[in-house]
Amino acid sequence: MTEHHPHSSHYGAFHAAHHPGEDRLSLRPDPGDPEPSPLLRNLPAFSRARVDRPYVRRGWLTRGPGPDPERGRDAFVPVEWDEVVPLLARELDRVRTTHGNSAIFGGSYGWGSAGRFHHAQSQVHRFLNHLGGYTRSVNTYSLGASRNLLSHVVGDDRSIVEPTSYLVLAEHTELFVCFGGMPAKNSQVNAGGVSRHTAAGQLRAARARGARFVLVGPLRDDLADDLDAEWIAPLPGTDTALLLALAYVLLVERRYDAAFCATHVTGFDVFRDYVLGAADGVPKTPAWAAAVCGVPADRIAPLAREMAAHRTLVSLSWSLQRAHRGEQPIWAGIALAALLGQIGLPGGGFGHGYGATAGTGAGLLPYGLPTLPQGTNPVPDFIPVARIADLLLRPGESYEYDGQRLTYPDTRLVYWTGGNPFHHHQDLARLRRAFTRPDTVVVHEPFWTATARHADIVLPATTTLEREDLGAARQDPVLIAMHRVAEPRGQARDDYAIFADLAHELGVGAEFTEGRTARQWLAHLYEGWRADLPPEHTPAEDFDAFWRAGRVTLTGRRTRHTLYERFRADPARHPLATPSGRIELYSATVASFGYDDCPGHPAWLPPPAPDPEFPLWLVANNPATRLHSQLDHGPHSAAAKVAGREPVRVHPEDAAALGLTEGEVVRLRSAVGSCLAAVVLSDALRPGVLQLATGAWFDPSAPEAATCVHGNPNALTADVGTSRLAQGCTGQHTRVAVERLTAPPPPVRAHQPPPIASR
Repeated sequence: MTEHHPHSSHYGAFHAAHHPGEDRLSLRPDPGDPEPSPLLRNLPAFSRARVDRPYVRRGWLTRGPGPDPERGRDAFVPVEWDEVVPLLARELDRVRTTHGNSAIFGGSYGWGSAGRFHHAQSQVHRFLNHLGGYTRSVNTYSLGASRNLLSHVVGDDRSIVEPTSYLVLAEHTELFVCFGGMPAKNSQVNAGGVSRHTAAGQLRAARARGARFVLVGPLRDDLADDLDAEWIAPLPGTDTALLLALAYVLLVERRYDAAFCATHVTGFDVFRDYVLGAADGVPKTPAWAAAVCGVPADRIAPLAREMAAHRTLVSLSWSLQRAHRGEQPIWAGIALAALLGQIGLPGGGFGHGYGATAGTGAGLLPYGLPTLPQGTNPVPDFIPVARIADLLLRPGESYEYDGQRLTYPDTRLVYWTGGNPFHHHQDLARLRRAFTRPDTVVVHEPFWTATARHADIVLPATTTLEREDLGAARQDPVLIAMHRVAEPRGQARDDYAIFADLAHELGVGAEFTEGRTARQWLAHLYEGWRADLPPEHTPAEDFDAFWRAGRVTLTGRRTRHTLYERFRADPARHPLATPSGRIELYSATVASFGYDDCPGHPAWLPPPAPDPEFPLWLVANNPATRLHSQLDHGPHSAAAKVAGREPVRVHPEDAAALGLTEGEVVRLRSAVGSCLAAVVLSDALRPGVLQLATGAWFDPSAPEAATCVHGNPNALTADVGTSRLAQGCTGQHTRVAVERLTAPPPPVRAHQPPPIASR
């Protein structure tokens, strides 16, 4: 009988066995998981669409480094490892000695693996730091606007990292008002893995106790049906107006907590004057908000009164800030919670990101986890992560960010390990142009994604199933021994092995590896971590015992935690890390930047006037059948496709007006591009709103039909920052038109290899 090995993924812990003769993976979810994620069903795709050996783009191999419009269209030539390693080492050395280390951009993202050692971001940063550094990115596509804003308003990101725990909400919250919802589909995943999926159960427990749920968002299924939520459906991107109107009712009816505002808040007067219209002559009344967001005015005031009368959680989803002026709904939501005066009370206040990951609200371990040291990057240059196309297209130009004026360095070499910018980024046609500009693009990839296709040197990386690692997250009570389940496919190597060879070729091998194999690093990281733990939390198992057992239990997780509880009790002894020590409804710091796209207090900043050519809203949200674009070719993701393409949900009223039928392939157009998708009718949308999930692998193989023929919505979304404060991603919404095709749709080639050429 084939042995099943313990392993972990972003979607959950499991045991698995590979049957090589049948090329089949059998998998058993962790028996202790109350609600295993269906995303585990995608894992059998680890052997499909693989990069089986090193490849070099034909034009780069024949003509050498340099900008090339053929990048992303060219064929690839197979090469041997003993050729590609010195070839790449020479190119890295050329760029750093000729142009300086700031000319190297080290790109990565944190979702490549649930493992602590084979963490692609840590591996590439450690390697490049040993070469003298690199231009880096800061923040994330998920939270590009939030972290900068929170640093000014509440001084830190505790509301993201350790919000009030679900156990406390389940026991104390009487009214959940969920802006953007708490989507159960997103709670399937966690950055470091998850052994127990508990969020849905805790929300059901709150409902059983009698808590009421109100969903504020254009998609009805952003809260589970069994929570019996009231659905309020504003127009996309108008949450700030609704939040300000709720604050208006609290102020004019004197239902706000004046004592809390006097002792725990700064800038109350400025915010009050703006909401009441004293500052700009526009009172933010329910009638004013109704005209902006489409929510009836007679529903807004009763909701505000209900919030004031009950223990209320103002829940702000991450999706709110991935939009035009995305800082504003988060700031307005915090201001509303401050007026209610329940911040720091069990079950009250605000939260930012419930439903974003399985770990949000699950509680936090009071200590760190085994971590690969990345070293020190001496290069000061950086970009906000969502400005990658600007970096490549606008070298030497300046831009503003969080009170600073910065300059884009001249990037000559992009080194991407883990992540897929052709999933995360917006305006993919522009990103394609940007990727033609550097001298060299290097990618480590297990699969022929669009990012791999737009590289010059593609190095085959192992998948998580093909290597050993340590799986853990600070929100989870288990450290998993991730045993190898399958042998590496073709000539695939671990990122660590690839970097070790390159480091030796460049003369820094001893410093990078410290003389250890990958297995020796696992033991070293585990034992070093174990030695530093407080005695009451130290596992009894040494590394060998841990590896045999397959896991150890992590103790001390804080599962009953109330956000800002100590600050509420004594703001003088436990101040926030803001200039005032209080919640800043007016930030003198932000005001001093002089940004008209992010003033010093929450404000309604209307988007540009809609173009009548694009009458419908599109919501581009996270998918239910995969994590981002990972394993889009997996069985669970593929089963949700319609006619081989990503489904676009359309309200029946809109479908009738447009003459659309279930299952037909349509073209969606925006001001920046187009894509094909297949129609699915649904009344779980506000009329006038379409929904198309992100993550379909970008397929530009038939540009005469569409920018992407597979259904990637980032072919439609604009590449602009949220504001000069954060320069975050705005890919959640865009305006579109829908049209029927007059010709048969082209085939989807996203999961096929690119053309392979001989020398």
